Amino acid sequence: MRGLVIASLVIACGRSEAPPPVVVVADAARAPDAAVADTTSTASPVWKPGPAVVVETRVDGAALRARHKARLAADRSPVTVLADGSPLELGEKLCEAVVPKRPAGTKVLIKPNLGGFDWFKDPKQHGGDNGVAGRTTDPEFVRGVIRCLKVRGHKAITIADGFTGKAADWTRLAKVSGYAAMAAEEGVTLVAIDDDGVFDVEGDQPGKPLGIRGIEDTSVPTLLVAKLVAEHLQDGLYISIPKLKAHRFAVFSLGIKAMQGTVMYSDSAPAFRQKWRSHRELDKVLAAIKSGDPKARKAYVSALEKFAERMVDVLELEAPDVVLLEGTPAMGGDGFQRLVPSAEHVAIGGTNVVLVDRVGAEFLGLWNNDALARELGGHETSPLLEVAAKRFGIALDHVKLAGNGAALLDQPRPATLVAMAGFELAPMTKELHAAKGHVTIDGTVDDAWARAKPLKFTTDWAGRATPIVTTVRALWSEQGLAFLWELEGTSLHTDQTRPVAEERIDLHEEDCVELFLAPDPAKRTSYFELEVGPYGHFFDLAVDRATRKRDNAWSGALEIGTTRDPERRRAVIEFAVAAPEVLATLAAGSKLPIGLYRMEGAKKRSYLAAFPTYTPKPSFHVPAAFGQLILDP
Repeated sequence: MRGLVIASLVIACGRSEAPPPVVVVADAARAPDAAVADTTSTASPVWKPGPAVVVETRVDGAALRARHKARLAADRSPVTVLADGSPLELGEKLCEAVVPKRPAGTKVLIKPNLGGFDWFKDPKQHGGDNGVAGRTTDPEFVRGVIRCLKVRGHKAITIADGFTGKAADWTRLAKVSGYAAMAAEEGVTLVAIDDDGVFDVEGDQPGKPLGIRGIEDTSVPTLLVAKLVAEHLQDGLYISIPKLKAHRFAVFSLGIKAMQGTVMYSDSAPAFRQKWRSHRELDKVLAAIKSGDPKARKAYVSALEKFAERMVDVLELEAPDVVLLEGTPAMGGDGFQRLVPSAEHVAIGGTNVVLVDRVGAEFLGLWNNDALARELGGHETSPLLEVAAKRFGIALDHVKLAGNGAALLDQPRPATLVAMAGFELAPMTKELHAAKGHVTIDGTVDDAWARAKPLKFTTDWAGRATPIVTTVRALWSEQGLAFLWELEGTSLHTDQTRPVAEERIDLHEEDCVELFLAPDPAKRTSYFELEVGPYGHFFDLAVDRATRKRDNAWSGALEIGTTRDPERRRAVIEFAVAAPEVLATLAAGSKLPIGLYRMEGAKKRSYLAAFPTYTPKPSFHVPAAFGQLILDP
């Protein structure tokens, strides 16, 4: 056994009546095709064609298609949206709410997003980012589902996802992601849905590719299905647990897109490295985009539509019994390199994957999105969802909701999508509201701040989620602008021997908060920069990016108050700005470009941003990324 398999238990959630068997003996079909790189996820290497895959058994695809089409067409059960709680708690509660009750002897397959990441990164060189977290399903959420199933008496539980790397890389992924430890602690099996003599050559061969009959009229006539998946489709319970996230090619990666993890094709060997064939047109499209071909966008949309047809063909064959979306947090951005976490933590689930994807898309702001339609030739959401709804005759305008998080969808959700086609969608507003009022600057959170709406952020400059929490409030009056910063997880990295009454030109090298404010919304490249540390050190200057000039002599006329709680790693930074140039801008209804940032840590520096700049290296001087400071009446 060369892959990673961790002690197994068998778990069950079966049907009251066993479905007809789906495995029969036959030969596998194959068809030649040129190999290219997997451009959806650079985790997959370029693969050159090899010998054709030959297997001894086939799956009755016609029977599976008929069963799944009938079930999805008829299932209109509510989609449950849960909010509040840890990933573990939400996973357990969502399982209790929506996973079908099956006999305790039923074996269970749990398929998270485990292979869908960009590739490993050194956290020391990437601000704590290991390249995996935020792209893959949180293992603690899956742990919650497993514990729910154990309470029901299930014992045969397998966690598995498709992978395209080497066996050693799979082992590394299991360790880095936390799945190896979690699976061992819970006593369940963890395997890769890959075989061909690569991962499992001596054991049960869970990834052994089986041929499929009855799919000649589909867009995936050479599709193979892993033995593990076929067995659970036949008489087990198949639970899909994708990460709730946007996706640079597919618009979003939810239940339908997650089918790509199970895909294998018989066109060449090894079959599990043929996943790129699902989007085989994409390499040429990306080359056209890079060259500036005016027809590139149309070709991109066409490639996405073909990918959608193929994924829905796979869905017809391998539809999971239940889909649980892990959004703790959900991720906007591109799904790989640029991640924008949601403010809320949610879990969304149901037994109809199409309806679950519809609700997940709405939570991401990528449902009925006019801006998206302008970029994708009329598609107001991902073509994957549109094709699936049409295929199964599912109306998506009105979906029944349940759960304490359903109210999160009462208002339109903001969308953040970074597409590989050369366009981005960002929330309509990035705002900090300043309430009208005056406050005494003393470094304490007094009653005057209760009227100011807080803005909380945990993202770094690249939009990645961090465990470091920053909360900002603002007040305005004729006397000036006041800001309250509440810092959590602070190291208080400050040279306290330096006087606080003198400007610290190198303050950015220590812990501090930074506020950029443009007095003229029409000229946001000209702004003031104010830096304040947790002990009251400060530095202020005027910056003009257009002329590349900076005026260190400019004064914000700052009044500063700070307090600290080293044991709890917390600090409060409060300051007021009374510079004449700022006072001249203060009027009810004014909207001023603003940037809110924080520098944190000594050896391991964190560059935090309320409105991420998405620069290759940490940089806050990106006026185009500024949000708005809105002065409320």
